[in-house]
Amino acid sequence: MLKLEQVKKNYGTFSLDCSLEVKPGRITGLIGQNGAGKSTIFKGILGLISIEGGKIRIFGTESPHISAKEKQDIGVVLSDSGFSGYFTVHDIIPVMEQMYQHFDKRFFLEQAQRFGLPMDKKLKDFSTGMKAKLKVITAISHRAKLLLLDEPTSGLDVVARDELLDLLREFMEDGERSILISSHISGDLESLCDDLYMIHDGKILFHEDTDVLLSDYALLKMSRQQYEAIEKPYILRKRQESFGYCCLTNQKQFYAENYPQITIEKGNIDEVIMMMIRGERL
Repeated sequence: MLKLEQVKKNYGTFSLDCSLEVKPGRITGLIGQNGAGKSTIFKGILGLISIEGGKIRIFGTESPHISAKEKQDIGVVLSDSGFSGYFTVHDIIPVMEQMYQHFDKRFFLEQAQRFGLPMDKKLKDFSTGMKAKLKVITAISHRAKLLLLDEPTSGLDVVARDELLDLLREFMEDGERSILISSHISGDLESLCDDLYMIHDGKILFHEDTDVLLSDYALLKMSRQQYEAIEKPYILRKRQESFGYCCLTNQKQFYAENYPQITIEKGNIDEVIMMMIRGERL
C-alpha cells in the first residue's frame, strides 16, 4: 500500500531519515514525541513538502507519478488542517461530491448523525472532539483504500477517542484497506495497530508487531551484581537506577527461564519508548 525508502528532509537542526511500510489489510502506527518527525512524514507522503532523498511509493507507484484516480483512494486527516470554520456540515457535502467520485453522501450523513454532529452549526463553534470526528468521517466517506491519519485523537477525551477508534476498526472490516496513523498517545495505538514504528529525532528507532511487543518485551530489574552476571545478547537498552539496573529486552521468556531471581515486568509501549530514548545501548 505504502512504502518509504530512506526518505530524507532537513529543517535547520532537524533531519528526517525514515523508512517504513504499510502493508495491505493492516493498521500501522507511528509513535513518537511531538517534534519527532511524524507530521513531516505525512506531508512528504502527500507531496505537501518536497523530500531531499529516498523514494515514496503509494499503491506501488512513486508518489510524484500518482494518478488522479489513485489519489481518490487516499483518505487524509492532518493535525493542522481542516475545512473553513465558517462551513457547516451541510456545506462540506458539495465540496466532497466535487472532489471525490465515490463520495458516499448517505454514509457521511449517517455517521454525522451517529456521532451527534450538529448539521447547521459553523465548524468554528464545534468542540475539539466534534472537529476530530468530522475529519475522520470525511476521510472515510469516499471509499478510500489507504487512510493517512496524523494525530487524529489529539485533544480528545477518553470517550471521544474510543468512539473514533471504533470507527476506524469498522473501516478495516473488509480486510483490503490500510491505515497509517500517528499519535503520541500510546494507548490508542496499542489497542488498534497491527504493527508500530517508533520515531525519535527524525529516525526510526524500532519497528515491531504490536502482539510481539506486548508479549515478548519486558523490563528487567536487578542489582549491580545480577547485572554483571547476566547474559546480555537480548538486552536492547539499560538504565542505571538507585536499586541497580533496569534493562529492556525483547526476549522476556529467555530471562524468565534462565534468571528466575531477577524481577521481570511486562513492558507497555510507554515504557518501551522511555527506555529506547533514555536508555543506553550496550
